[in-house]
Amino acid sequence: MIIRDKYLNKITTGFKTVPIVALIGARQVGKTSLMNSFDQDGKKLFLNGQDPAVAELFQKLSNIEQYLKVYLDEELKGFLLLDEFQFIYGISTMLKLLTDKYSQLKVLCSGSSSLDILQQIEESLAGRIRTIEVLSLSFDEYLLFKDNNLQQIFRSFNEETESSVLTTKIEDTLTEYMLYGGLPRAALTDNPEEKMEVLNDIYQTYLLRDVRSYVANQDFVGFNKLLRLLASQIGNLININEISRQTNLQYKKCEDYLYLLEQMYIIKMIEPYFTNKRKVIGKMKKIFFCDLGLRNMIESNFNDLTFRMDNGALFENYVMLELWRNKKAAGTLQFYRTTDGTEVDFVLNQLNDVIALECKYRTLSKPISLAGLNNFCETESITRKYIVNRNLNIFYKETKFIQGFLINSVK
Repeated sequence: MIIRDKYLNKITTGFKTVPIVALIGARQVGKTSLMNSFDQDGKKLFLNGQDPAVAELFQKLSNIEQYLKVYLDEELKGFLLLDEFQFIYGISTMLKLLTDKYSQLKVLCSGSSSLDILQQIEESLAGRIRTIEVLSLSFDEYLLFKDNNLQQIFRSFNEETESSVLTTKIEDTLTEYMLYGGLPRAALTDNPEEKMEVLNDIYQTYLLRDVRSYVANQDFVGFNKLLRLLASQIGNLININEISRQTNLQYKKCEDYLYLLEQMYIIKMIEPYFTNKRKVIGKMKKIFFCDLGLRNMIESNFNDLTFRMDNGALFENYVMLELWRNKKAAGTLQFYRTTDGTEVDFVLNQLNDVIALECKYRTLSKPISLAGLNNFCETESITRKYIVNRNLNIFYKETKFIQGFLINSVK
């Protein structure tokens, strides 16, 4: 079993302040494996909320109390691991009652994010629960799945490492990652055909099945068009009027389905950064996918990146995912675009530290100067600016050039 230390540390930290920790994310990102690899002193009991018998237990407090006293601990001291907890009716109220009554009971639960789960957490478990977003494998974790030695080499690099030292094998692995994404089942095989089969299974079996219960029958054709349209527009502004016209879905339906896809961790939309509202382009958001393999499956394109028109968009989506994973809890990730044409791909606001980043999927023979990035940083008094590229890792004229696979060092 591959150990994802970052998430396990978050779980341990969460239990220091609250009795319930919930792992929330898309299906097949590894939430159940994380629960199984959670290793703390104390008794543990694993239950699956999809089991009707388990769901029935949680309908009456005395029933689940008696069950836990027999199979976990007489004093309910230990860890209850509850997978797919969103399938249990009234689960939030029952967890509140249990943890209020038994102070030594800790609950680690997981669920595929949905509107129902978020609403239950907000209404019943405020102050008692820590929610942790679980995404597909980061590039660092993907290297661990591929080659532990290669990951150790990767982890020895930082922003100060000379470009000539960096290994091409890591860059080749990044290219593979940008094609097939970080879903663990796909990462476990080296065969490209098998990777595509796995991704298709996940797309057909999990994504479409889960979405089906939220989409009206008469909208399903339009919804499929919406998915494909979003996949073709990663890194671009989303114009809901245009989407409505192309999918034949009502404007409000398009808004609802975009929100649904974001809550299910299929897509991620980021908002514009502004200090002068009149100069920034409207309220339109930029669209990205939470896993590149799933995006490429929807797009039906696994061709070599060298010959693809969307390689720059894929690279930008990859950078977004790494920044999102590593931002601080109170941090924000945005973009900047104005009516006069000034653009900056990402603005990472880490409380009192603002970082501006521009992505260029190029092999650069020498450092370049980007007027939009420079002007934005000068106007906003931002001192940390990056150009994320394929080969340069140097500091030049107040700009840090950094290779794409080192983006996780930007914090």
